[in-house]
Amino acid sequence: MPSRSAGGLRRLAPAAFVLVLVSALFLGARLPAASAGDRASMASRFAFTQLPIALPPGLPMQTVRQVNPQYEHIKSWISSVGAAVAVNDLDGAGKADDLCLVDTRTDRAVVTPAPGGAGRYAPFVLDPAPLPTSPTMAPMGCVPGDFNMDGWTDLIVYYWGRTPVLFLNAGAGGTLSATSFRATELIQQADSPDHVYRGALWNTNAVAVADFDGDGRPDVGVFNYFPDTQVLDPQGHPNVQMNHSMSNATNAGGAHVLRWTSATADSVVFTEQPAIDPAVATGWTLGSASVDLDGDLLPELYLANDFGRDRFFHNVSAPGRIRFALAEGKRGPLDPKSLVLGHDSFKSMSIDFADLRGTGRFDAFVSNITTSWGLEESNFFWRNTAADAASARDQLRRGVAPYDNSAAGRNIAWTGWGWDTKAADFDNNGLPEIVQAAGFVAGDTNRFAWLQELAAANDLLLANPAMWPNAEPGDDLAGDQPLAFWAKEDHVDRYVDLSGPLGLGDPTPSRGIAVADVDGDGSQDFAVARQWGAPQFFRNGHRADSDFLGLRLYRPVPSGATRPGPVGTPSYGAQVRITTADGKVQTAQLDGGGGHSGKRSFDLFFGLGGNGSAPVSAELSWRDLGGATHTQRLNLSTGWHSLILDSQAQEVASR
Repeated sequence: MPSRSAGGLRRLAPAAFVLVLVSALFLGARLPAASAGDRASMASRFAFTQLPIALPPGLPMQTVRQVNPQYEHIKSWISSVGAAVAVNDLDGAGKADDLCLVDTRTDRAVVTPAPGGAGRYAPFVLDPAPLPTSPTMAPMGCVPGDFNMDGWTDLIVYYWGRTPVLFLNAGAGGTLSATSFRATELIQQADSPDHVYRGALWNTNAVAVADFDGDGRPDVGVFNYFPDTQVLDPQGHPNVQMNHSMSNATNAGGAHVLRWTSATADSVVFTEQPAIDPAVATGWTLGSASVDLDGDLLPELYLANDFGRDRFFHNVSAPGRIRFALAEGKRGPLDPKSLVLGHDSFKSMSIDFADLRGTGRFDAFVSNITTSWGLEESNFFWRNTAADAASARDQLRRGVAPYDNSAAGRNIAWTGWGWDTKAADFDNNGLPEIVQAAGFVAGDTNRFAWLQELAAANDLLLANPAMWPNAEPGDDLAGDQPLAFWAKEDHVDRYVDLSGPLGLGDPTPSRGIAVADVDGDGSQDFAVARQWGAPQFFRNGHRADSDFLGLRLYRPVPSGATRPGPVGTPSYGAQVRITTADGKVQTAQLDGGGGHSGKRSFDLFFGLGGNGSAPVSAELSWRDLGGATHTQRLNLSTGWHSLILDSQAQEVASR
């Protein structure tokens, strides 16, 4: 008769087999790591100098926000977003060397010159007065754009506790100051004689700007995180809530798509459009981006949603009418559901489109929570599977998003608690690197065990803030993770994080990333917004010589502008495909503003990888102010070019 111990061993055999199988698969799936020598060799291609960013003196400082009483025990969680940075040309001098920052320590939106740029002015606060304000509103980000189409770059500042404010550029040029911008409402409000804000309580964490309907004007997508409640009001109503699911939450503030209608020197009118089916418009959106995949110059839209189900939309708009149709990835028999676009259960924070493989097509990188021994999900490397624009058009019309995920095979699936991400070519070799912000809440006591219990809790409990474990000052959740600097290995389709060898290992949680060649020397720099820490600027020391092509693309300023800018208005959505002398192709678009809380400049930048001795063949595609589409081929010398895109592309003198 078998012994009891033998019977117990037999009962344990299936579990033991599973453990052995999982361990074997894990070890087999691990990619070989780059050696220290290889990492050092790769790092030698880059050189960054960290520089401080000036802020106005004397602003009050804080270390955590005041919150609704229902959130008091998780106030550090509620205080975990809001650091932001954007870079652009605000003074009209011709270079993207002006920064718009949101520093959570001051809860102010600030304009300041980028280190190394030509700007020489004192940093100043963007004050929404005399518009109605509230002590319980806080800025979350800046979005540059020419919204009244006069050729001068304006700024949208978006908030928790208020609808966004549009700061119109006065068009004076020269030295910037607080008087250079005039606050006006993005969403019209009722009069408030006492200047106290009583309007809609939008809690915004993502804004996308693009010509969605193809009429040549900039439209705005505003995507709200928390529902319209008093999140930051210490005397607020107790009707606040959290996400009602960790994997498929749909009770957020929702999407607002605003179509450009008209403008004067002092105002812009937007009309809200029912552009997205409400059934798929209320995810907890932290990032957004747009890109045209099917060649009609109507940009598709991606919403990176926290707590599950990113959304990708095919643009089916016409001038005067914005509409998006849901498209999802196609799942194969071996594909995990969460690695298929539109079916994931992950915690997406940001999205950036770029030609990541040098195919002339737009791939995408999505930043997620991927903390080992915490919550380890996966970043997404969405590989564009469409052979060309016609193939993408056919799939999109059938509701299929032409993307599959290949992050793990490229060793770029796991970073930490990811946030904003930007792809840019920092060594001019023709392939972009990927910079990814990381880290959540810094403190002394690790609270991941509590978070793991929450993640395993019944979804019926989650919407009630009282059911969430404490996250207060002193608690730590992934609070010491440096940003990642992903570079592709030579001759291997695999990425390496070089943040350590490059001296980018500051463990202060980071949020927003902005990229531009601020001094026009042919090498791209970047700025980083830190959550509860000082922002940082990284000047690129790569010697450019003639190994780049830089393009500044404009439409003509419409007739009637009272203070027309020095060149033109950004040619939103314009795409450029270049072919170098060795036959390699790259593509880029004029991005009106995507990602989480970082916004790159409007400049298009191509590293030529040592192929800069001959003219570069460039195919430009754009819509003019009448909505008509155009395509033109040009041979361009290396360096910077400014082009006006009307019925023809015409070069103008670079400033």
